[in-house]
Amino acid sequence: MAEKEADYIGHRERVRKKFLANNGKGMADYELLELLLMMAIPRRDVKPIAKELLRKFGSFANVVNAPTNKLMEINYIKETSAVLLKSVAAAVQKICWENLANDDKPVLINIDTLVDYCRSSLAYSDVEELMIMYLDASLKLVDTEVLQKGSLTGVTVAPREIVQHALDKNVPNIIMVHNHPSGNVRPSENDCVLTRKIAQACELMGLKLQEHIIISRNGYFSFREKGLIS
Repeated sequence: MAEKEADYIGHRERVRKKFLANNGKGMADYELLELLLMMAIPRRDVKPIAKELLRKFGSFANVVNAPTNKLMEINYIKETSAVLLKSVAAAVQKICWENLANDDKPVLINIDTLVDYCRSSLAYSDVEELMIMYLDASLKLVDTEVLQKGSLTGVTVAPREIVQHALDKNVPNIIMVHNHPSGNVRPSENDCVLTRKIAQACELMGLKLQEHIIISRNGYFSFREKGLIS
């Protein structure tokens, strides 16, 4: 066995043992990325690849939420590696969904759990997206749906479209969620106007807009918390 090959095989074993010692707690971002890449790239030192991913995207969360085509711009990241990295983000979103959907309490009770799901769903998109969360009469989560994808600065949606989708789902309550790729979660004037129009349209049809959340990677804005929805 070549000396260089022996070095990286020994390093892989040390990374695995470090993870197993405490389930990854305290491991650096590049070490966790190494652990994932070792499964997809069996015969190469993956530490430089992990560090290059972090240089390009900035953090572990940014890496696993990056678009597949952007991940594959990194040397040695092929489709298998990209899918493995993306599966981490998918797993996080599924866990957040289950935490929210399986809670016996109304979804509005635990804002942290609600925000976690919204962030895992939308916060890492490079364009604005509008998601509707459908709630039953007990304010339990029934389903979610991304209705619009727009530009860096906005989405365009008619209130009647949102109302119609809620009626099609046969639910009495909805939550609007959209992301601000800029990171600034303060609502624009258009956000406020649209929220009022949708709330009015819902009321006319016997529905209730329970909440509107603006999400980013590091923050959120709740219209309900700020008294803009009652």
